Amino acid sequence: MKHSLLGKVFGVVLMLAATAQAAILDVADLVEKNGPSVVNISTTKIVQHSQGMPFSMPDEEEMFDFFRKFFPPGGPQRDSPPREIPSRGNGSGFIVSSDGYILTNAHVVQGVDEVTVKLTDKRKFTAKVIGYDTRSDVAVIKINATNLPAVTIGNPDKLRVGEAVIAIGSPFGFENSVTSGIVSGKGRSLPSDNYVPFIQTDVAVNPGNSGGQLFNLRGEVVGINSQIYSRSGGYQGVSFAIPIDVAMEVANQLKTSGKVARGWLGVVIQEVTSDLAESFKLDRARGALVAEVQEDSPAAKGGMQVSDVVLKFDNKMVENSGDLPRLVANVKPGSKVPVQVWRKGATRELFINVGELPDEGRVAFGPKTQKSFSRGGLVLAELSRDQSKELKVKGGLLVEESKGDALRAGIRVGDIILAVNNTEVSTVEEFRKLIASVPAGKSAAVLVRRGENSLYIPLKITNGSSD
Repeated sequence: MKHSLLGKVFGVVLMLAATAQAAILDVADLVEKNGPSVVNISTTKIVQHSQGMPFSMPDEEEMFDFFRKFFPPGGPQRDSPPREIPSRGNGSGFIVSSDGYILTNAHVVQGVDEVTVKLTDKRKFTAKVIGYDTRSDVAVIKINATNLPAVTIGNPDKLRVGEAVIAIGSPFGFENSVTSGIVSGKGRSLPSDNYVPFIQTDVAVNPGNSGGQLFNLRGEVVGINSQIYSRSGGYQGVSFAIPIDVAMEVANQLKTSGKVARGWLGVVIQEVTSDLAESFKLDRARGALVAEVQEDSPAAKGGMQVSDVVLKFDNKMVENSGDLPRLVANVKPGSKVPVQVWRKGATRELFINVGELPDEGRVAFGPKTQKSFSRGGLVLAELSRDQSKELKVKGGLLVEESKGDALRAGIRVGDIILAVNNTEVSTVEEFRKLIASVPAGKSAAVLVRRGENSLYIPLKITNGSSD
């Protein structure tokens, strides 16, 4: 009996070992098959440097004379022509078509003078930059070659969290280096990137990996390794890849028109917290809260209002605020799409003609006068007519001091309060009356202009008296 049991255990161990070995061999086979489609990218940028000066100094006559005394003849000369010094960089990329089209990151090739591509068979080519898009960090380059080994494009939507993935690239110039890991998360939004639902992995990605492929164990490319989250500048277990479907859409537009056209609404949005959901009588925290509608924008013309919560866009659910920019960007400019919003306790259906995303604009504002205290811990000042005109608002109150409930809620000195619970305010008395109607322990949705943006802040009143 003992021998029989031991035999079974030994058999299971052998089976597991064989399975593990098969998995290792599978990965090795995948790398062997996909490795030739990965390329090493070297870039050169010519930088102008003044001759002789070892470091940058102010252009002051006395300072120049001081250095001239201590440098030997032939040292720094004020009228010497600048010297051209090549600055070199490197990255990765991968072949997407056999006629020489290659995908990489925009930050790898942006602003450089020369791009050189090296294949795994040691051939080198000078590449032409077809185009790049900084918003998605995707670039297309091309080399004059044919019959190249192109990758197989996969479907990132089918990726599962926990699924194994592999990266091939050139970290620190070490060509065709292979690293592996798992999918840590999907649809990640990063502060500086509103148009890419990043794939988060724990695959080791370092300088030089940028632009390399991320592929699944079926040998399909599912993303472009783009950036890492790090406090040290090196890999710390969190890396991000651009989904390949997003990258291919950008690449196709760059190849056909040389630019990327994205849809645009003209709104500033923020996340709906549980406190804000309660303030708006929404069943749960979901959607994208409209904190600002730009004048003459597609959203304004389509009837969208401040305090609307966008629940659906083009018949697609908006669960988080980060979903909306990506959904809007994917719509062809000029299209008329349905938009479902939550407004004053009920859903409404709007139809908006989506515009094309323009360059960002800036608005400035300054401090005001006429100070007064109000419930919630705020010292407020009313805006003058000129100041309201500068901000392009009908009214508003400047926050001159924030303490108690307001400070805990995150309202800052310098904020402009535009509305409370969807009611605009232009006088301190109006603000007092609205805040007085909020029961202790409940929150008021306070619309705030901060710098060039607007956002809602849930101001929870902890007691019935002024702070």
